Parts: sequence; structure tokens; C-alpha cells
Amino acid sequence: MCGIAAQYGAPDPARGQRMLDAMVHRGPDDEGSVTLDRAWLGHRRLSIVDVAGGHQPLRGAGGAAFLVGNGEVYNHAELRAGLSGARFRTGSDNEVALHLLERDGPDALAALNGMFAFALAREDGGFLAARDPVGIKPLYWARAGGHVTFASEMAAFETEDREAIEAFPPGHHWTPERGLVEFAAAVPSVLRDDPLAAEDEPPRHVLAATRDVLVDAVERQMMGDVPVGVFLSGGLDSTLVAAIAQRYLRERGERLMTFAVGLAGSPDLVAARTAADHLGTDHHERVYTAAEATASLPGVVASIEAFDPSLVRSAVPNHMLAELAAEHVKVVLTGEGADELFAGYGYMRDFDDPGELHAELVRSVEGLHNLNLQRCDRVTMAHGLEARVPFLDRETIDHALRLPATWKLTADGQPEKRLLREAFEGWVPDELLWRDKAQFGDGSGAASVLTAPFAASITERELADERHQVAPALRTREELAYFRIFREHLGAVRPEHTLGRFATA
Repeated sequence: MCGIAAQYGAPDPARGQRMLDAMVHRGPDDEGSVTLDRAWLGHRRLSIVDVAGGHQPLRGAGGAAFLVGNGEVYNHAELRAGLSGARFRTGSDNEVALHLLERDGPDALAALNGMFAFALAREDGGFLAARDPVGIKPLYWARAGGHVTFASEMAAFETEDREAIEAFPPGHHWTPERGLVEFAAAVPSVLRDDPLAAEDEPPRHVLAATRDVLVDAVERQMMGDVPVGVFLSGGLDSTLVAAIAQRYLRERGERLMTFAVGLAGSPDLVAARTAADHLGTDHHERVYTAAEATASLPGVVASIEAFDPSLVRSAVPNHMLAELAAEHVKVVLTGEGADELFAGYGYMRDFDDPGELHAELVRSVEGLHNLNLQRCDRVTMAHGLEARVPFLDRETIDHALRLPATWKLTADGQPEKRLLREAFEGWVPDELLWRDKAQFGDGSGAASVLTAPFAASITERELADERHQVAPALRTREELAYFRIFREHLGAVRPEHTLGRFATA
């Protein structure tokens, strides 16, 4: 996990250095850059794979190509085995991507299973930027004439570029010759329609396959040369991830570290302790106060570069959680994505047509990069911590969206995500396996102490004026309070470029 910056057209190394300086938190371990005739590449490194030798920019065959990357390629060992003629200088997973791109060009991106944003530049003027299909890793760009600038965060851009900032679209690559080209989608076209045919209940082999695909994803994402922990809220998704990771480490004579935060007595803290005790993890927790939650808001909004209230409320405890975890590990696994794949949100209970529910699941997966994944990346990277999301592994998405949505409908009296719960019966206590869902900001207590104070500090007239002058889509006084913090941090960035409901890119 790192921060990257790049320029194409008329490179300015001093400007590039300022961009890197704005992202030190994303990569406190190392820094590197390279200047070519038509391009500049810069990198801030959080050392996880090949800690000693993985300095970037990575250099390709003959020194003619250079790559900077943010993220992980989980199938790098398999891909490396197929590159028998390549000369590897490091054990970095990103170097595998570099050699594949040198050999096969942009088509190589479709072979990568991971979360990534890359920029590649060649001595002959060639250039490529790319982002993973789900948009797990961030990438922004600003285009002005023949000059194009890229960075992992909006705050890295110079003030004069901020009005032109757009989110680089997931699953696309850009070259000067061809422009934007889609190489893969978060949800492949073959999965966009509900499979329809289904038995009344998922058969045992389906439950087993669902369990196996998540186990494989978690174990695949345990890769690295540093300890890996788990954000544990005590809810279904994080508890399952922790159970799989703990079993994986126990077989190797190691013990998983888990992390939880909340107000004193909050549901998440209590449930996380229960889960940690059952699993036997090395558990760490932080109890925060209402005053601490409120005081953290300016830093949280600046970190997530967004102002949607539900996003901010969940980011506050996540920010504290990341700060706690970063004292012990460099990588954490989270439960992001399970609700989008298995219909875990409360409003999804209202769907009674399988086809409509499946369409909503597809839509929600495709929109994650603007919402939960943005929060997940920013709050962790603010503390030099890498977050991985095994539910959004390519194989997990493929399996989950091939399951008929009939099995994901929630009848009266039944809990959401019943199929996922049944797939893991016996792995965790029933009180956790069948626990009612709570949004993280609610379960940790953050929502209860944030909403009222900020709503009370702004009048309806102020909200109306702000809507008229700047941001018509602002909905509430609470959102305006967060928007003001956002505007102070990022200035000229247009709000329509920050969230899914504002998106124009």
C-alpha cells in the first residue's frame, strides 16, 4: 500500500515532489521518483512485500520502462511463474505487473487479481495509468491541455488543478494514444442478470462453495512479509474474516491480532470481545468518548475527502480503529463488501422480486469505489495502514453474484445474509453468527454522538443559502457542517467529484 503521483506531457519534478510531500502518510517508509522526457513518476512506500528490496519506481527490462504502484496483486506468484524469461530485480508483486505490461501491453491488466493503481512510463514517451476494476485503490486525475496529472488523493494536487480533478474510472486504463479504455468491470456482463433458477433453499454444496471461496480469498490476502490483523466489530462479516484468518495463522503457529473501538458499553465492543474470546485472538480495543469523536471530525473529513453524513459517521470510529491497529500491524483485513454481495443492508429487506434485488446488488457493488471503499482506504492510509477486502476479491464477487437472488431475499422474521450465515455454521458462536446487523457508526456508538451537535449548529437558512450558491445536492444541516470542513481542506475541488450521487466522471 502506497501513494503514487504521476505527470504526463510537461513534467515538473518540483511540483511532483510537492505532491509526494502531501502523501507522506500513505507511505512513511520510503520515497522515490524518476523524470523522463515526457513523464514524471513518484512513489511513497508502505513496505509490505519484499520490505528490503521493493523500492519504487520499479525498473523494467533494459531500464526503458518504470512503474509506480499502489496496492497488491494477490496472484503475483502464479503470474511470476509464467514469466520465465523476465529478469526480476525484486520480490515485489508490483514488479510482476510491470513485466506483464512490458510483454503484453495494457491487455495484461485483465489477468491481475488484486487492488491496484499503476502508472507506467517509458523512455520512448509511452505512458499508461490504470485502476483496479472495483476501485478498491484510489486514483484521481486532472487534465489541462496536453498535460495530465495523477495522484492517489485529491489533496496532492496543486490548487490550480483542483477544479479539474476527476476520479479515474475503475477498471480502465489510459494511454495518450488511445485515451480511456475499459479492461474489466467490477461486475462482468455475464453476472449482471440474475441467474433466476433456484431451489427453495440453497443446497449444501452451494453453502460449501460459498464458504470455500471466502476462505480462499482471506488466505490469499494474508500474503506479505509483515503481520496482518483484522478489524473486528463483532458483526457477521468481520467475525467470519477473523475466524478464517485465525485458523490460517494458528496452523502456522501464529496468533491473529484483532482490533475494535467504540463508546463504553457499545454493542460492537461487547460483540468483538465475545468473538475474540471464542477465536482466541490477540485482541486490542479502544474506548473513546463523545468529546473525542466530535474533536476528530476535522481530521476525519480531511482524510476521507468526502462529506456524506453516513460516510463520516462510520469513518470516525474507523479512523480511531486504524490509529489503534497501526501501532501493531501494517495490514488489516475488513468485512467490506459482504452487504453488497449478500443483501445485508436494511433497505434491501423491502425487495420481494429477485431480479430487482440482483440489480440493486450489482449497482451497489459498482458504486463502492465512491463510498465505503473511499472511507476504508483513507482512514487506514492516514495512519500508514493497508486495508484489504477479501469479500471483494475477484473470485468472491464472481461466486456471490452467480447465486440466485432468490436465496438472498429476506422474509419476515429472518435475518439478512442468511445464506452466508448458514455457510459458516459451526465456525463461530450462534449469538455472533445470527447477530442482527448494525452499521459500524451505529454499533460503535459514533452516530449517537455526532448527528445532533452538528445539526444544531447550523440554521435552515444557512443550508438554503449554501444549496443556492455552491452545492445544490446538500441534504441536511449535518451534511453542510461536514461540507464546510471538506471545503476548508480542499478548496476548489468541486463537490460533484467526491461522491457517487454527485459523480460526473
